[in-house]
Amino acid sequence: MSGPERAEATELSRDPSIPAPVGPDAPVLDVLATMRAMRRLKPDPVPDELIETIVRAATWAPSGSDAQHYSFIAVTDRDQVARLGALWREAETTYEGLAGHLVPDFEDPTHARMAETLRYQRDHFDETPAVIVACYGRSAPAGGGFGGLRDVARSLGFARLRKLVAGLFTAHNLNEASSIYPAVQNLLLAARAHGLGANVTIWHVFNNADWKAALGVPRDVGIYAVIPVGWPMGNFGPVRRRPVDEVLHWDRW
Repeated sequence: MSGPERAEATELSRDPSIPAPVGPDAPVLDVLATMRAMRRLKPDPVPDELIETIVRAATWAPSGSDAQHYSFIAVTDRDQVARLGALWREAETTYEGLAGHLVPDFEDPTHARMAETLRYQRDHFDETPAVIVACYGRSAPAGGGFGGLRDVARSLGFARLRKLVAGLFTAHNLNEASSIYPAVQNLLLAARAHGLGANVTIWHVFNNADWKAALGVPRDVGIYAVIPVGWPMGNFGPVRRRPVDEVLHWDRW
């Protein structure tokens, strides 16, 4: 079974001749337009106060019911980064083994360059200055195990009740993700604004139990992203994406 072809990205987000702004006051739209995934990072350390700054920006994002059940683990200890590096290499090998089936054009010239950066990060992961792990507390199903449905079931027909239950299960599955990923995006934007390179990954799903054990994450807390952070070897610049008229639908699909 093969996956979807990659989209044709033909539109640059901004004029590449204009330097990408860096600094806490950098215009947010310029930061958005030049936030590439940076996988080649210098080994130079990132100050603790700067890590605190970008995590604080992450906490400014909204969360479901304003519950704020997010937590972030900032790993800078070299031995601990090396432990995570072993897990990363295991996960990257799994991903690369799957990529040929899930992403058919993984070996085309454009994406072969991306694959090269993935392998660079795999081989140099232990040199990563900081690894930020984004977590969120698990929530109980709506209505305390759906017991609250008894109060509304009498007023619903069977078909509507079935749709409601299906929707509640979907909401439960999406609740934590929709509450943590806005924070992850804030963190990435804050890192970019301060001149740090980063990229968001979910490779931990291939060996999640090992990541949780290595980091001491409680049973009722999930890991949702692993974000290597450091000073980039390359330059920030415009991203290339699909034109908006290909992705924007008005009123209906």
